[in-house]
Amino acid sequence: MSSTAVPPLTTEGVFSVSTSILIDAPIETVWSILLDFESYNEWNPFRHVIIDPITKKPLPSQTLQEGQLVLAEPVHIPPTMGEVGIMQKGSAYVKCFVLDTVNYRMAWTSGGSVPGFLLHPERWDFLTVTSEGKTKYESVEVVKGILAYPLRFLMSANLKLGFDAMADALKVRAEELV
Repeated sequence: MSSTAVPPLTTEGVFSVSTSILIDAPIETVWSILLDFESYNEWNPFRHVIIDPITKKPLPSQTLQEGQLVLAEPVHIPPTMGEVGIMQKGSAYVKCFVLDTVNYRMAWTSGGSVPGFLLHPERWDFLTVTSEGKTKYESVEVVKGILAYPLRFLMSANLKLGFDAMADALKVRAEELV
């Protein structure tokens, strides 16, 4: 399915975090890794799992669908693949609102537990092919709302570390598979 939705401008938010990396692997390989939530705990320092919004338990199928609620847990800030202390581990409910399999894009927003005027993060992950045949992974999150001001102070640097760590880990994972 293709979508005409586009990411917000980074200037539209209180703050934004972004990363990009070139990956020497086919775009289809990188895309399949991004959609393979069952394997995230093997490589992704952010780790996400698709959950049932009622029971809060992982769904048997970890296949992402547009409109689906995803629990990003545990979210390690700063990122790590190892165990972390209680103050470094969090979670967030996010909703996939774009899953564009034609143009290799997906987008997330908060799962609705906080009103948008208080906090409205919007994250986009997208892939493109460079003229050299490499895959470019880009991720950007624009954060709006009243609570974005203290979050910018408290978390923006560590979120940037997390974005970069995920991009680096995605590159390693994809290049190992080719």
